[in-house]
Amino acid sequence: MSLPARLTGVIPPVCTPLTPDGDVDTGSLIRLVDHLTGAGVDALFVLGSTSEVAFLTDAQRRTVVRTVTGHVAGAIPVLAGAIDMTTPRVAEHARAALAAGADAVVATAPFYTRTHPAEIDRHFRLLAAATGAPVLAYDLPGSVHSKLGADLVLGLAGDGVLAGLKDSSGDQGTLREVIAARVPGFSVLTGSELLVDTALLMGADGVVPGLGNVDPHGYVRLVRHCAAGEWDRARAEQERLCALFGIVDAGSPARMGRGSAGIGAFKAALRLRGVIDHATTAPPQIPLSEGETDDVAKRLTAAGLL
Repeated sequence: MSLPARLTGVIPPVCTPLTPDGDVDTGSLIRLVDHLTGAGVDALFVLGSTSEVAFLTDAQRRTVVRTVTGHVAGAIPVLAGAIDMTTPRVAEHARAALAAGADAVVATAPFYTRTHPAEIDRHFRLLAAATGAPVLAYDLPGSVHSKLGADLVLGLAGDGVLAGLKDSSGDQGTLREVIAARVPGFSVLTGSELLVDTALLMGADGVVPGLGNVDPHGYVRLVRHCAAGEWDRARAEQERLCALFGIVDAGSPARMGRGSAGIGAFKAALRLRGVIDHATTAPPQIPLSEGETDDVAKRLTAAGLL
């Protein structure tokens, strides 16, 4: 399907279930998609950070996109991350995702080498020209070490290069600036699980929450409360989700990084909820221990999910 005039609502970044041998578990992936669409999400984002895109082979990436697009069969839009270090590599990933059925691509700034804003600007213009498809910018300075400034994003949007922004920078000031000056049809999506009500009150169009894999119904309720102006109910739902987000702290920082802890917690929660078969994460990430998984279960129980 083509994208709507502007993306709105809940667009979860879909986890990538893996078998114990490290292959994409397509059966679990389909169940996860049904879990998300059954909750009423508005679109799906595959091959993002929560999808472990940086750890997947090109063949695994293609399998993910084909499985998801084939299953939803155009019922809702599917965005696909085209995440890599340089423009030619990103364009190659983008073309592969579009050929596999994705409706739009999501890309960060180039990384590994130090990049000037003029080069980032050129990167997105070349990517849009190479694909002829909607492109959303993914502002992720913690991983790519380049912040997408408001002037850069708004300039690309004004020229029709970008269809939207997924903001995972944590910079609320820049987010507000982009929202205030955006052109018609440009989607502004927050990547923060914890500040959805704040972002929507500022005028953001939607949310891309990793925790939405675990509790999509909660995020759908939250967005609907905000849309209805029910801010007290929205705040209560947001605070419940903030408490649930504590699952990402189950993994001990003494033996694993934040990425392993976060992805591991989401997958452990999905397995505990019976959505996926295994909580396997891609190497070299470190899996949660039995005790850490028990901590996740306690949080799920407290949130009414077990």
